[in-house]
This record gives sequence, structure tokens and C-alpha cells, in this order.
Amino acid sequence: MLFDRYRLCDIAVKVVGIGSVGTFCSVGLFIAADDDPLFLQIEEARASVLEPYAGKSAYNHHGQRVVCGQRLMQSASDIFLGWSTEANGRDVYVRQLRDVKISAIIEDWNEELLQEYGIVCGWALAKAHAWSGDAAQIAGYMGSSSAFDDAITEFAVEYANQNERDYRGFIKAVRGGRLKAISDAEA
Repeated sequence: MLFDRYRLCDIAVKVVGIGSVGTFCSVGLFIAADDDPLFLQIEEARASVLEPYAGKSAYNHHGQRVVCGQRLMQSASDIFLGWSTEANGRDVYVRQLRDVKISAIIEDWNEELLQEYGIVCGWALAKAHAWSGDAAQIAGYMGSSSAFDDAITEFAVEYANQNERDYRGFIKAVRGGRLKAISDAEA
């Protein structure tokens, strides 16, 4: 009933983020009679990357799987969050487009503040995952040793090192003329 007051005015293809590379994504502009705009993102939903290891999803529709997962992990869900199948058979999920993602500017933080921020981020991630599964089972799986902590730390350090190697390679390619870089001033 809420969506019925809107009509589609325009649609555009959207470039997606790293986690969705290779999937189709678009943004629809919907307008209500009182010139009230609503932007909805329509994003392709494919089979989970975990299926080869964890088995086929309990959901037959990939968009439904994504939406149900988001509803489990988010404390407040988007009222327009839903799923559909396009005319070409592609599974999609729909949500409000809110590109007002904010993040802390951590470059000038001291070690203590960075540690506190890491704790808060870890707490939020752990809480979201606990909602999506059996918290006691997850805790039992992780155990009380430092093995999980050590593995995550090792992965994070290796990931950071790989990012630094990639960045050095990027700079070298730009300086060597193999890649063209345009600064904000030139754009």
C-alpha cells in the first residue's frame, strides 16, 4: 500500500561495490503525487559463494535468501526491502538507495582510540552474527583458546600486506605509464 503511491520515472545502471562485481545493479527513481522521490536499488542476487561448501540454500529464490539474511543481521530493516524475479528470470533484491554511508576518519587516531574502535566494530559484527545463528553453538565452535583470534589476526596482517603490495604496484604502473591516473583537480 505504501509503495502504490509511487510511479517509476527513470532507471539507471549502477556500478556496484567490490562484493558485487559482475552482478547487475540498477537504481529506480520513483515519484509520488506530491513530488516525493524514492530511490530504490535493484541488485542481482546469485547463489551464495558458500553453497559449494555449506550446501544449497534453504531458499529457492536467491533474492529471498539475501533479504532474509539482511533482516536477521540488521537491527532495523528497510521498509522497502524485498525480492523479485525479473522478466529475464534473474533473481533480484530491492532496497532503498542510501549512499550516505558514514565512517570514522581514523587516519589521525592514536593506538588507544583505534583499539576501542576495533572493539566496537567487532562487537557489532559478533552481535549481528549471533542473531543469524545459534550463539552458543558459534561460541562452542570458536572455543576458549586463542586459535580463532590468532587466525583472524594473521589473515588481517596478510591482507594489509597484500593491499600495500598492490598499492605499490599501482603507483609503479602509473609512474611507468602503463596506467593513466587522473587527479581530482583534472577531473
